[in-house]
Amino acid sequence: MQKFDTKMLVTAAILVAMAIILSRFCSINAWNIKIGFTFVPIVVAAYLYGPVVAGFVAGVADLLGALLFPIGPYFPGFTLTAVLSGILFGILLHKKQTVVRIIAAVSINQLVLGLLVNTFWISILYGSPFSALFAVRIVQCAVLLPVEFVVISAICKVFSKYGSRVLIGS
Repeated sequence: MQKFDTKMLVTAAILVAMAIILSRFCSINAWNIKIGFTFVPIVVAAYLYGPVVAGFVAGVADLLGALLFPIGPYFPGFTLTAVLSGILFGILLHKKQTVVRIIAAVSINQLVLGLLVNTFWISILYGSPFSALFAVRIVQCAVLLPVEFVVISAICKVFSKYGSRVLIGS
């Protein structure tokens, strides 16, 4: 069990703020598609602190972002998916980072959580047919799969070389 300390809480708060900024202001957003780098602070939290903190950062960022800077109506399913994404990254990337684990994390995140689960939430929220949304959201998945893999690989390489001091000077 990891000890929660001031440094971890401050780092988590900074990562929440970064995730909100990347999600709400630095992403391509439409009602049924979203392309951006919101995953970066979540992956950093997962790498540094594991699944619990990463899930917390992802969930709080999604909730606060939706309440403070709404793109559409708030739907708790997206927050649940964000938490699951953080937990997934934490499980696969916290202790050991290999190409296989990064591919697994990105694939499960994009194909299961992004393509299947979030498409299901959008179909419920807007009353659109799942199959039509699924076809459109394949484009998002096709774009984000390689992008997430390359960026997460780079993050893992930098952190393995320099440690957490690249983030907060520790």
